[in-house]
Amino acid sequence: MLFAYQNVNQLWAYILTQTLKRLGLTCAVICPGSRSTPLAVAFAQQTSDIAAISILDERSAAFFALGQAKITGRPVVLVCTSGTAGANFYPAVIEARESRVPLLVLTTDRPPELRDCHSGQTIDQLKLYGSYPNWQAEIALPSLDMEMLAYLRQTLIYAWERCQAPVGGPVHLNLPFRDPLAPLPDGSDLSYLQSQLQTEEFFATLTNSLPLPTTHCPLPLEWQQCEQGIIIAGVAQPQQAQQYCRAIARLSQILNWPVLAEGLSPVRNYADLNPHIISTYDQILRNLQLAKQLAPQMVIQIGEMPTSKQLRNWINHTQPRRWIIDPSDQNFDPLHGRTTHLRISIEELGRWGDLYRAKPRYGEMGRENNSDFSPPTSEYLQLWSTAEAQVRVAIDQTFGKMTDLFESKAAWLLSQNLPSGTPLFISNSMPVRDVEFFWKPNNLGVRSHFNRGANGIDGALSTALGIAHRHQSSVMLTGDLALLHDTNGFLMRNKFVGHLTILLINNNGGGIFEMLPIAKFDPPFEEFFGTPQDIDFAQLCATYGVEHELITSWQQLQQKLNPLPIKGIRVLEVRTNRKLDAKWRQENLSKFAADVEI
Repeated sequence: MLFAYQNVNQLWAYILTQTLKRLGLTCAVICPGSRSTPLAVAFAQQTSDIAAISILDERSAAFFALGQAKITGRPVVLVCTSGTAGANFYPAVIEARESRVPLLVLTTDRPPELRDCHSGQTIDQLKLYGSYPNWQAEIALPSLDMEMLAYLRQTLIYAWERCQAPVGGPVHLNLPFRDPLAPLPDGSDLSYLQSQLQTEEFFATLTNSLPLPTTHCPLPLEWQQCEQGIIIAGVAQPQQAQQYCRAIARLSQILNWPVLAEGLSPVRNYADLNPHIISTYDQILRNLQLAKQLAPQMVIQIGEMPTSKQLRNWINHTQPRRWIIDPSDQNFDPLHGRTTHLRISIEELGRWGDLYRAKPRYGEMGRENNSDFSPPTSEYLQLWSTAEAQVRVAIDQTFGKMTDLFESKAAWLLSQNLPSGTPLFISNSMPVRDVEFFWKPNNLGVRSHFNRGANGIDGALSTALGIAHRHQSSVMLTGDLALLHDTNGFLMRNKFVGHLTILLINNNGGGIFEMLPIAKFDPPFEEFFGTPQDIDFAQLCATYGVEHELITSWQQLQQKLNPLPIKGIRVLEVRTNRKLDAKWRQENLSKFAADVEI
């Protein structure tokens, strides 16, 4: 590590990278620039332990890092130069905060004497991301003082912890550097430090593990005494999906409550674990008679509320007593109901004996110590199960007979044809809604990912590439506008390791706006909301050297989905009619449960 002793900047950067390496950092995404030279050189020297990936476009780089952090569950470092470079990280920083993904953002800066004097490539970078970081600070200028080196080490330890606890999210450190930025001698005598910094003592206190939570919560007695309750498995992308689904299933079995599972919850992909899954709640609740019959007294919401407006309006109308189970410090009740937040994960709740010991109900006595006791069959649960079975058959029969390339069928088809355990990134707007409406429960263990923190279309391709990089062959489900919004993500194709299949639903515009009242007003609808781009995706893919294939039948698509290739980026384009698709949804979503009687 002789390069570290060329000048004070490189020594400072060496301490930084060594500290992060020992904390457990495995990936650093670095955008090119001058002021960030000390960090870029230091990370490049750590390639045996830290994968240093250079990405040109800062917005794309930030979302790629977001995808890596999602799939690994570990913080990823982002590095950029001074000026507006860091501003391009902003959308991903917001998404990381809202979806609780650990990112450590390192913006480099000019020293204080070169600020506010029109020195080039300089802006005010302090608190650049407003209130979105979990924590933010400006680091002192590099120094050779051992106390200052210790300060840098300990500040990085704290930043690493704040990326992950008490809740995941971004941390922003602004790092000023004076010249020389390259690893050139600056006249400093660093020889006396070599013996001190090459010993393990300086880094002896570092660990890559966080304290285990000790919070516990007994099973509320009200739940056990309620016969008319539901569990909502909301939007979630847990690291240990099977464990997460098993904890929800156990709670459902103890209480004999149905589980209304959002399409963006892993629960639908581990159907064998839970016999009480309700996947068609959106269609069921469009039947006003069923919605009235199925009104709950209590609701346990796990994670964020599902996307479905039908479900939200129904809960808002019926006003049940609600509990939200989630370990974060955020408010997950956009309905502002009679809600209690239990700041604990469903897995942690499931570790305690209270969860595994059902209390006597319905006059049952002498079962207090029987951990295998399940309450008698619930009539309310049976009503839900009957409705689910009938609506599920109606949906499956409808799509099974459909030969036209209708965009909603893509989500239904994916739910049954992906290889086991496939990471799937689902873009916002209509894809997430089609997944909620039509994703069929399965036992494929598909690992769904999405940017539902801020619900924007920013960085969709780059996030998907970050998820797929050096992992199992992955799939992205996206519309044309979301893909076009981030085509710079293709610039990393030569550094991408692994495979990503992009299932592109090309309806030439914003399909979600066709579902809104503004669609009846044209003009200005088509120009300002539909926004057709008229792009030839075959030519676009050729420009980037990405494989493209036009899908002309559902049978062709099924053959392309399983097995998946093991390397490269591939676009499978399905062309659909935006207006006809919207009309079909408007006419048919209410029909699936129209004739259901329970």
